[in-house]
Amino acid sequence: MCGTPRGNRPAILTYHDIGLNHKTCFNPLFNFEDMQEITQHFAVCHVDAPGQQDGAPSFQAGYVYPSMDQLAEMLPGILKQFGLKTVIGMGTGAGAYILTRFALNHAEMVEGLVLINVNPCAEGWMDWAANSFRVYSSICKHTSCRASDKNKYSEEADIHGIVKLLGMDNS
Repeated sequence: MCGTPRGNRPAILTYHDIGLNHKTCFNPLFNFEDMQEITQHFAVCHVDAPGQQDGAPSFQAGYVYPSMDQLAEMLPGILKQFGLKTVIGMGTGAGAYILTRFALNHAEMVEGLVLINVNPCAEGWMDWAANSFRVYSSICKHTSCRASDKNKYSEEADIHGIVKLLGMDNS
């Protein structure tokens, strides 16, 4: 928790995406100079999913990780522990989905949401980048791509070959 809750003003509640924690996900935003104006007026409560905090130990064998709905249902207890009555939720990826579930189940505790990539089935940034690299590598392996033409691979590649390679053809 950063800052002190002020009167009836909501706190900002953050929830990160999978594979991140509040520092890796939100520090660049909250350390940005223009955000200081906001953080002067609002307390900020960062929530890390179980096992995602810095230095977290590995889970014991047999540990069952909570579902997204269970993670959302943990939030009222956290808010109560800090004496927070209402929040403005800010989440990305899985955190956005968890905050959405929280808002649907506890609307009286949520004054607003800022959500990025709320689709629970969407790839995270790292998955997207890894898949994009794999697709590019596969295309280059099966076409006339040259290292110097990385930005032009779609122009030089046989489109039919790419479609076939990606399993998108009907033949």
